[in-house]
Amino acid sequence: MKINNPIFKVDMPDPDVLRRGDIYYMVSTTMFYMPGAVILKSGNLVNWEIVSYVFDTLENNDIYQMKNGKNAYGKGQWATSLTFWRGRYYACFVCHDMGKTYIYHTDDIEQSGWERFVIEEVFHDMSFLFWGNAAYLVYGNGEIGIVQLEDDLSGVKENGIRQILFETPREGMNLRCEGCRAYVRNGYIYLSFIDGPSKRVGNGRRRQVCYRSKKLLGPYESRIILDDDMGLEGRGIAQGPFIETKEGEWYAMLFQDRGAVGRIPFLMPMKWVEDWPVLGVGGKVPETFEIPLPSHTAKPFVISDTFGHEENRLAKEWQWNHNPMPDCWSFLQRPGYLRLTTGQLADNLMEARNTLTQRTQEPYSVFQVEMDAAGLRVGDFAGLCAFQSKYGQIGVRRDADGKKVVVLQRDDNKNLRETVAAFSGNTIYLKITFDFANQADLAEFYYSTDQRIWIKLGDTLHMVYTLDVFVGYRIGLFCYAARELGGYADFRDFLFSEEKRE
Repeated sequence: MKINNPIFKVDMPDPDVLRRGDIYYMVSTTMFYMPGAVILKSGNLVNWEIVSYVFDTLENNDIYQMKNGKNAYGKGQWATSLTFWRGRYYACFVCHDMGKTYIYHTDDIEQSGWERFVIEEVFHDMSFLFWGNAAYLVYGNGEIGIVQLEDDLSGVKENGIRQILFETPREGMNLRCEGCRAYVRNGYIYLSFIDGPSKRVGNGRRRQVCYRSKKLLGPYESRIILDDDMGLEGRGIAQGPFIETKEGEWYAMLFQDRGAVGRIPFLMPMKWVEDWPVLGVGGKVPETFEIPLPSHTAKPFVISDTFGHEENRLAKEWQWNHNPMPDCWSFLQRPGYLRLTTGQLADNLMEARNTLTQRTQEPYSVFQVEMDAAGLRVGDFAGLCAFQSKYGQIGVRRDADGKKVVVLQRDDNKNLRETVAAFSGNTIYLKITFDFANQADLAEFYYSTDQRIWIKLGDTLHMVYTLDVFVGYRIGLFCYAARELGGYADFRDFLFSEEKRE
């Protein structure tokens, strides 16, 4: 089967991959989106689909309910390590906003809502490591540490090993080693990291580095095992797992920062030379190559949705911004529609509960939805948004003097720019187009009253991936209140297209 890189077109960062027999499972970062810690499944490392989530909500506190000025933007779940140990699946990640490390576990990886252990410490970007029939976490940024776990992975082992293994270079580094993935092979322990040298000491881009030792506590020696950006200057492909197939072939999956769309994984062949991992072909990530695994179909990551459902159950492709308010959304209150009801006051989109999102997809994504604004109350705003820190939204706002079509766009300084058009009805069609081709990173906003004549409103949004949110741009449906609660908007026929639109 022929592989074309990148293998995904959507934001799927910090992957870890686990093989069980002929099936591969992947976990990826979802941060503050709920449900969280997405689990993907594949039979060939190429065609993946979402099958479950590790948790429905991470915590029910002010941070995840966006109360009292708190939120988890740029934090939440990330860089999860996935493993199978003594008959159970385990997923471990740190949550910096909580100051904790979580170890979730289940006997069925394809079912959402795992059980968990909570460690009241932060083990940044950790990886499970099993050595000498004992379990460890290897973690850190620059200072790489190890801590021993209880045999059932329920917590840190009392009087177990806990120390710094080694320190990675500091001079001339924009990013010191982090994002550990740990392996054992042929009597060696391998610790694989991403780092980022400045142009003074390297290519000024992120790369993959590997440390190895035959002893748990070292000494460790290191090599650079990949330094390539596939022509996207300064955006090195790095951070991710090594994968061994059932037949004994090896591959690596590392991601690249691709601008506004997010961070996207690449698959590459891998081999072992003198007990060192050698990634890619001739030190480069190949654009195409053959893989001896069968092709098969998988459900897409981005979908259309009529919202004509007979129960309040979302498709797995949808995620909420922070914890949802279960009583404030429904497919049943008006059959054939998704109703979003205001349940918490918000001054802007970043404070709004129950914004429902999907990933966007490169090179082009076009989203359209029909909305009925009859249920809005004064101060309510509902519609469609391009969600990141520098966001854009188009919809209907009900002011004291009536309804208006409004585009709000947030600039680099977090100031809002408003464009308004007259609107006197209830039914409106909204559309946002995303252009990620060649890192153009442009979004445009349209509305229509008849689905035939589309009117562009507001300026073209120059999208920027920013670390205060730390995920790629999403499409979102929103409805929030500035003055009083209980208003609502009804949505139906959410349509996604991959075709470029003028």
